[in-house]
Amino acid sequence: MAALTDTEIEKLFSGAPQFFARSQGHGTGAPHPSVAFPWNDELGIRDLADHVQIGDEAWGCVTAGPRIIQRDPMSLASPSGKKRPHFNARCQERPSMLSMQGLEKGTIGYQAALEISVADALQEEQYGFNSLGSKGHIIVEQRQKLITSKEGLRHLDDATIMEELIKCEERYQGERSGDRMKSQELYNELFTKTLHPPTRVIDPKDPYSLAVQIQALVKVLAAPNAWTDFSRSEWRVRLGQVLWGFPLDDEIFDGADINEGNDAQDRSEERYWLLLQILLACELLIRLDTITEGDEYGLGESLKASEVHRFEKEANISVRWSLILARSWLENITITKDHVTHSEPSTPKGWLSSLTSKMNLKHEHMHGSYHVDHGQHRHNSQAEYVYAIQGKYSERQANGLIHFARKLRWPDVQFSGPKLHEKAMSLGKATPITTPPVTYDARRASYFGDRSSVPRRKQPTRRRKIEAALHASGWFSKSYASGLILPGYVLSHYIMSALVEVDEDVLARLGPMASLSGGFIYSGKSFWSTASIVGRVLAAGQGAAECMGWVSSDVVPHGIEEGWVDVAFDPIPADLARTGRKARIWGKTTIERESDVLGDADPSNVLPADFIIPYENAYPNSPPSNIRIELKSLNLSPQGDSVSTTPTTERGFSLFPDSGKENGRGIHTYPASVTFTMSHDALDRDDFHNFALSNDVYFVTAHPCVASSYVKYFKSPTSPTIQQIDVGGHDLNGKSSSPAHITGHPLHRFYTYAAIHLTDLISQPTATLEDLLSKSALSNRSSSHSTSSVPSRPPRFLIIDCVTGFAPPQSPDMPSLSRMSSLSSSYGMEPANIPPIRMPGSIELERRPSTAASTHSRVERIDPPSSSPSPSARMRLGTRRRQFGSDLEILVRALCAEKGWNAIISRRRRGCLSCAIREAGALGWKVVIRVE
Repeated sequence: MAALTDTEIEKLFSGAPQFFARSQGHGTGAPHPSVAFPWNDELGIRDLADHVQIGDEAWGCVTAGPRIIQRDPMSLASPSGKKRPHFNARCQERPSMLSMQGLEKGTIGYQAALEISVADALQEEQYGFNSLGSKGHIIVEQRQKLITSKEGLRHLDDATIMEELIKCEERYQGERSGDRMKSQELYNELFTKTLHPPTRVIDPKDPYSLAVQIQALVKVLAAPNAWTDFSRSEWRVRLGQVLWGFPLDDEIFDGADINEGNDAQDRSEERYWLLLQILLACELLIRLDTITEGDEYGLGESLKASEVHRFEKEANISVRWSLILARSWLENITITKDHVTHSEPSTPKGWLSSLTSKMNLKHEHMHGSYHVDHGQHRHNSQAEYVYAIQGKYSERQANGLIHFARKLRWPDVQFSGPKLHEKAMSLGKATPITTPPVTYDARRASYFGDRSSVPRRKQPTRRRKIEAALHASGWFSKSYASGLILPGYVLSHYIMSALVEVDEDVLARLGPMASLSGGFIYSGKSFWSTASIVGRVLAAGQGAAECMGWVSSDVVPHGIEEGWVDVAFDPIPADLARTGRKARIWGKTTIERESDVLGDADPSNVLPADFIIPYENAYPNSPPSNIRIELKSLNLSPQGDSVSTTPTTERGFSLFPDSGKENGRGIHTYPASVTFTMSHDALDRDDFHNFALSNDVYFVTAHPCVASSYVKYFKSPTSPTIQQIDVGGHDLNGKSSSPAHITGHPLHRFYTYAAIHLTDLISQPTATLEDLLSKSALSNRSSSHSTSSVPSRPPRFLIIDCVTGFAPPQSPDMPSLSRMSSLSSSYGMEPANIPPIRMPGSIELERRPSTAASTHSRVERIDPPSSSPSPSARMRLGTRRRQFGSDLEILVRALCAEKGWNAIISRRRRGCLSCAIREAGALGWKVVIRVE
């Protein structure tokens, strides 16, 4: 048997995804996971993805990475200037939010599955930043050093900061239209208004160069213990809280040890330092953009290699996230300035004027150290300006909110949409950002009560639970309307909060406390965050919808009233043990080795007999036929539940005075389970099965693949291995009299697996994953059937067959596709008068009957397709987000949640089983769920 050549191997695995994790350079953190098709040039194959694309301009802020926005025809494009080269900060959120929504609802992609173990939420909290108000002694001292150093910050009052931010906005827009300032002009602006000039000449040849300015700005922004580090996920959420929130009315609780500040005046100091940080980052970004554009077009200045190296070394992760914030600010925020005289009647002072007249950068705990009185910098003692910030694209954000509601099938959105749009637009108006909400009551108690006794995070969590106080026109809504949203889970929290807050009726029915990592029941539907295992499981059902980290379902828990709920589930100990530096993502070589298309073979001696064609129904006993699964109930047990009570009722405070509901009710936490009935031809009556959703498992969409059109396999029914592979035949109209079949890609014998039918798995409720794999290994030694790919090796992967023998109930939204169309793939049980169910314009992955059941000794030939559609046509079904879903798919996910199994969801029309098994090897997972 001749070994396969390199060319033959490339043709054999044409269209097969290969899995990597590669470092992106110094200071970029964990390696970057990626999927590639190195042996394909066709764009239709290379562009295959396992996640959905962003569907609205308003949602583009969810990730800092490259993204394609597939704009809905009904959404509004953001009016923006001509796109120009810009600086890439080379850092992004972990996990990638683009990969957090897989093609299968309730799943994630390959990249997110690896990155979730190095998630931003796992970082320790920023030292010294434990308050939204005044900071501790160390932070105050460091900030004093910055404003007293001869090479540090100048003494800026609030008005000066806002004026400089206005100039940055004008400069940024000017650069985008081609109007660039000279280096010396930028130098004079920076070192006469914001920073002290360098005390020594840094570049004798060009002392006013952009490199000198960049170095000075990086030095200030990289100063430790002075600036908010937005690489910490808790501060990304609180960005809007610092700008628009008010103590007690804007509470948020995510386990971080950060208090709300004493009062509005206490908050004003932190706003000052935040705006100063934004100003410095904007100044730095504008100069870096100028350098980048010069490199792109061969104009202007460029940095020397030594200067680039210095920047990469000194610009730490905090500086890079400040640059991301600056980009978001310059793209989305505009500043308005109104002239106010003292003769006007009592206008409430905003936080900016409060800074000037009251704070003066003085701290009682500075122990008499150096103070700066900003009042001396006022331009006019008889007049002052009131500054306000507002979003540039309020209509874009409002349309994005309605688009989100439509995607989630929000109740009556077709009727309430115009009203919600109008209210969302009103949130974008420029108003003093410290004007308290109408219902603000500084005397009332916290929604969360006394949290001093609440235990903080004792162990790392890959995704934090978050609770928040909502109210009409709250800071969540204003943050969303502004568009000033940092990458990560922030958009998920903001957009759902905004949808609830813009409708006071909804807010009154749900209550003021929200569990943004749990869910709520409203108007006959349930809505769940994908942070909740309930959301990930119910997303697999018919009628479910997913958008921006939220799932809606027609399944409502029995006996639960409208309102917010939380669900108790446990992290998987093995997953927690592999976080941080112990995460699998750091094992770059292991990931590639354990997913290699050639397995552990010597690349110079690869034989056809080293490969098999894997099947999900490769088990000795035939399963029952006409299997039907029906979801009976979602159960949130009221026994032993816990509740986060609030003291609002005790204090007599009512957020909605006209509401008949008790607004002081807490958010109950329940254990969740789902109940099903199962019937099939071997049962006299329905079987009931209940599964506890008790473990924090994740599901990954198996990456799509395209079967090679160049390959013919020759295999014997008496052997699981391939006898011969012909990659020389290019006559794709084949003259063979046997029908053509797409088999997917072959699998190397290194990847041993065991297949089990779902009904068999359900009948073994106490069996562990190790039990099932070892049982399969034992049966291989005593049976002639090939339940494992290579009997001499113990199985490493468990394939759960959710295809064979299941009855195909008709889908109401897709008459041409059954909820689980599988009678056509059960072979011996297929009625002769029922044709296979196919999607129009798609290619169906079909199988030959199991070789173990054949008594023929001839060699079968499995040809490529009789016609060769384009790769894009072949994968049309796989790349579009079809409305798949069934009670069966909910059941198998619930079973995995009960047992604590992370699993890959492999759909037959989207990708082959071989590629799904290799992806499981890359992730270090052991379970693959095969669905129709």
